[in-house]
Amino acid sequence: MFDETFWVALAFFVFVGIIFYVKVPALIARALDERADRIRRDLDEARRLREEAHALFAEYQRKQKSALREAADIIAHAEAEAKRMAAAPEVDLKASLARHSALAQAKIAQAEAAAIKEVRDIAVDVAIAAARQVLAGQVAGATAAELVERAIADLKQKFH
Repeated sequence: MFDETFWVALAFFVFVGIIFYVKVPALIARALDERADRIRRDLDEARRLREEAHALFAEYQRKQKSALREAADIIAHAEAEAKRMAAAPEVDLKASLARHSALAQAKIAQAEAAAIKEVRDIAVDVAIAAARQVLAGQVAGATAAELVERAIADLKQKFH
């Protein structure tokens, strides 16, 4: 009725079926669980880095507001001084007011530029650290190191 080839084939398929249903799903599940854990850790790290960047950004915004208040105080002081100097000739008064106004505007511009530069520098460092960590976890070997360094160099050029 059935020859040897049939029984060999049947035994082979039963054997493959047993191996598949016993070990392969467990291996796949374990690999998927490990990958999910790694992704979860990466997401937690990225979330932490994002929160740090937001905190630093808020700090630099506070510094910028403080610099603007200081500049407003300088302008108020200059206006008070201008009123005090009202007895002086009009030409001297205008020149003094212009100097103080220019000084205040320069301080405002300088404080804004410094705050923006610091925020950008921190954002670049955070992005580089996150990229390095994510890329290092996903790619291995000498090729990985080369790719990571090239990507970091590209990020630095794009953000500066």
